[in-house]
Amino acid sequence: MVLGYLLAVFIGISLGLLGGGGSILTVPILVYAMDMDPKLAIALSLAIVGTTSLIGVWRHKTAGNVAFKKAFVFAGSAMLGTFLGAKASVFFTGEFQLGLFAVIMLLASFFMLRPVKMNETGQKKDVQKWAPLLISAFGVGILTGLVGVGGGFLIVPALVFLGGVNMKKAVGTSLLVISLNSFSGFAGYISLLEIPWGFLLKFTSFSILGVVIGSYAVKFVSQEKLKVAFGVFLILMGAFIIYQNLGF
Repeated sequence: MVLGYLLAVFIGISLGLLGGGGSILTVPILVYAMDMDPKLAIALSLAIVGTTSLIGVWRHKTAGNVAFKKAFVFAGSAMLGTFLGAKASVFFTGEFQLGLFAVIMLLASFFMLRPVKMNETGQKKDVQKWAPLLISAFGVGILTGLVGVGGGFLIVPALVFLGGVNMKKAVGTSLLVISLNSFSGFAGYISLLEIPWGFLLKFTSFSILGVVIGSYAVKFVSQEKLKVAFGVFLILMGAFIIYQNLGF
């Protein structure tokens, strides 16, 4: 239990440092450190990351790094997908969801380790491609509701390449999308599961402490080195989950 709460702080730190990654850590921490059922872990991870991300949004807003219009447009489509994904979870076993989650972790590691080349503003083009942006948002939402990932590793590139948002602003904007998206998914799970509200409040509080620490520490840490380390960690964790649940 103590280890789980310490790791909750780590979830917040990753969100504060990277603008994402918290949700990809929350589910395995709840399952393996807190011995929680996978379905309940997925549901609680949405509430935990949603609340923690909202704190991160406030800090990015003060620096002018949140594109609110694009965040709400993206989130509108994503939230619909998330709610439907959460409702669809009843058709899948917790083991299947955890296995799919592991695959998403490996995909996330690819995005973390791949070098990204952009111009000095962090944009590929200033052309906004609304239709592909909305479609990608809906797809991210389905994944969020089904396996409990906030999708920051997918949201940031979508905002940059399809929404014409610079990299720095995309990180802050993604936190707002993750927050709204996660709350929508959690709403879809409330009627399906018995939520331990006391535990949820306590765990989220530790995670919020972490995001405050991470937001302060970000100026002292090399983002590139951090992303590489995080990417390697995701590969190891994803492989571990597949080994544990699929018997490889």
